[in-house]
Amino acid sequence: MYRRVSILMRKHFVSVLVLCVAMIASMSVQAADPGKGKALFQQNCASCHNVHKQVTGPALKGVEERWSDKKLLHQWIHNSGSVIASGDPYAVDLFNRFNKQAMPGFPSFSDGDIDDILAYIADESTKGGTTASTPTTGGPTTGGGEESGNNSLLFGIITLILAVVALILMQINSNLNKLAADKDGVATPEPIPFYKNKAYIALVILLLFIVGGYYTINGAIGLGRQKDYMPEQPIFYSHKVHAGINQINCLYCHAGAEKSKHAMIPSENICMNCHKTISEYSGKYELYTAEGKKVNGTAEIQKLYDHVGWDKTSQKYTKPGKPIEWTKIHNLPDHVYFNHSQHVVAGKQQCQTCHGAITEMDEVHQFAELSMGWCVNCHRTTKVQFADNKYYSIFEEFHKQVKEGKIDSVTVEMVGGTECQKCHY
Repeated sequence: MYRRVSILMRKHFVSVLVLCVAMIASMSVQAADPGKGKALFQQNCASCHNVHKQVTGPALKGVEERWSDKKLLHQWIHNSGSVIASGDPYAVDLFNRFNKQAMPGFPSFSDGDIDDILAYIADESTKGGTTASTPTTGGPTTGGGEESGNNSLLFGIITLILAVVALILMQINSNLNKLAADKDGVATPEPIPFYKNKAYIALVILLLFIVGGYYTINGAIGLGRQKDYMPEQPIFYSHKVHAGINQINCLYCHAGAEKSKHAMIPSENICMNCHKTISEYSGKYELYTAEGKKVNGTAEIQKLYDHVGWDKTSQKYTKPGKPIEWTKIHNLPDHVYFNHSQHVVAGKQQCQTCHGAITEMDEVHQFAELSMGWCVNCHRTTKVQFADNKYYSIFEEFHKQVKEGKIDSVTVEMVGGTECQKCHY
């Protein structure tokens, strides 16, 4: 009996191992991840699109149902011009409805990236008019750090269980071989316990070295980056109230973003232009900190008055002012050159490209990595707006090629946007 069992185990052992490997491999192919899609959407799409309402582009709720073929939708995202040229009725109608303004292409997106974005859009479509980052009712946010659909931990646990099962099967096979040999009177050495087996120990050490190296390298790459950094400010200032609900133009407060290298923190005088007459917060939108603590908007306005020395009763400055010590959020290394005006005026970039959904933030946090890779990837995929843009008038050859139809667009990379000296002193 032992011999029969041993033969069967030897016969099917390889099949069991192959099955385990196949199961592990199948788990690594994850379904579309709305968590990853959210990051890609906010980085690349949010400046022109909203899930629930039309902005620069159409509302994206139900976008998959509006296209006759999902492959065509993928092609549209990769290169909208090619779909329009093919004569697809929906693509042509969409192009005409938005004043024949072609959607920028994203050739760097893989099909998986697009599926992740579509999964995020589908997930957001079920939430009514809210967004994933901010509630519309003004209540405290919950679950901020967890991305829906991310099952990496579960897959890791299942993979570990399967690895343990494989080790147990190998040990059982070894013991059965020993029993069969003893039954036949063949002298065989005692099986080596797996924790003393040099091959197993070497394999475990190798795996630990690979996993440890992976996390060490990722940790080293992330040194100095401040993604999601959200310091507490001396005065609670809600961009959602000012730039979102009240629709104050960003350039009213950050005039330098259009005219100079730095966007500039607005002076207290800019704040007082409005708050000389607005001394109480009476908005229906309730203010909360990121921790869920309710904020008294009127008390925060009083903090502004205390800094500038304004007496709201007498409507006069009654004492010397002192500067508000805001905490800077977005920092770049000293050896990196970044010019706000070049990106805003020449590049025609929206604030949301780098700062995320700023009009929906109560407390501002660093939305993007602002790493070299992040900037370079943006330059590789972002199309230059040549039309009526005198800044790019010197690139006559590109203008000629666009008119002749040899190229449909020009990226920042094509005009030197990835050359080292462009960003480094």
